[in-house]
Amino acid sequence: MSKKTYAFIAAFMVQVFYGVTFTFASDVIKGGYVKPFGFILLRVAGAGLLFWLFSFLGPKEKIERKDFFTIFLGAVFGIAINMLCFFKGFEYTTPIHASVIMVVVPIIVLILSTIFLKEKVIPTKIIGIILGLSGAVVLSLYGKPTENSANIPLGNLLVFINAVSYSIYIIITKKLTSKYHPFTFIKWLFLFGAILVFPFGFPQLETVDWGTFTPYVFFEAGFVIVGATFTTYLLNLFALRELKASTVTTFLYLQPVIAGIFAMIVGSDSLDLIKIVAAILIFAGVYLVTLNKVKKSA
Repeated sequence: MSKKTYAFIAAFMVQVFYGVTFTFASDVIKGGYVKPFGFILLRVAGAGLLFWLFSFLGPKEKIERKDFFTIFLGAVFGIAINMLCFFKGFEYTTPIHASVIMVVVPIIVLILSTIFLKEKVIPTKIIGIILGLSGAVVLSLYGKPTENSANIPLGNLLVFINAVSYSIYIIITKKLTSKYHPFTFIKWLFLFGAILVFPFGFPQLETVDWGTFTPYVFFEAGFVIVGATFTTYLLNLFALRELKASTVTTFLYLQPVIAGIFAMIVGSDSLDLIKIVAAILIFAGVYLVTLNKVKKSA
C-alpha cells in the first residue's frame, strides 16, 4: 500500500480511538476516580514518557532553535487548552454531545486556513459554516442536567473551546510535520505540555486513591494514555505528513457515530430527536464546507 493509503488508515484509527475514549474518560472522571485536571496530567506525562522512550525509532534530526517556539505554541493549543477544556467540560456534558461538537473542527480549520493561508471561500462554504455552527449552538444550548451531567451548556461550551484550540493545533503541527519526522518534535511537544498542565493537575493527582481503582478502571485510564494519546497523536501527525489538514479533519465526521454507538452499547448515553437534528445540521455544514476539497484532492 502507498503512504497515502496508510495515512488514510491512520486518520480513521484516530477517530476510532477518540470515539471510544469519550465514554472511557467519562467513566473515570464522573466515577470520581480521578478529577479532570489530575487525569490530564496523568495522561500527558504518561504519553510523554512513552514518546521519549520510543523516540529512538525516529531519525536523528536536530530541531532549529526558532521552531521550539512553534512547538511550545502547539503544546499550548494542542495539549494545555485543548485537554483542560475537554476534560473539564466532560464533568458537565455527555459523550454524544461532546463528540458531535468536535465535528465543527473541519469548519474551524477552514476558517483559519482562509485567514492565514488566504484560501478562497465560495458561497457554498459560507452556507456550510452557518449550518454547522448552528448545529453546534443548538446542541450546546439543549440538554437538561442529569445525575452525572450537571451543567450541559457549560460543558458543551468548554468542549467547543477545546475544538477551536485543537483546530489551531492542527494548523501549527501541519507546518512542523512537513519539516520534521513526528518523533523528532512530538516528545518536546509533550514535555512542554506536561509543564503547562502540571500546576493544574498535580493538586488533584496527589489526592487520587489508587486503591479504589478496579481492573476495568485501570484499563480505561490506560487506554486513554496509550490509545487515545500516545497512539492518536502519533497517527494524526503521520496522517498530516501525507495528507492535507482539511482531509485529515474530515475523518472527524466519524467521531459522533463511533462515540454514540459505543456510548449507547455500554449504556452511558442515549439518543433523541434534538441531538439527531443538531447532528444533521453539523454534518450538512461540514459536507458543504469540504465538498470542493473532497472532489479536487484527497
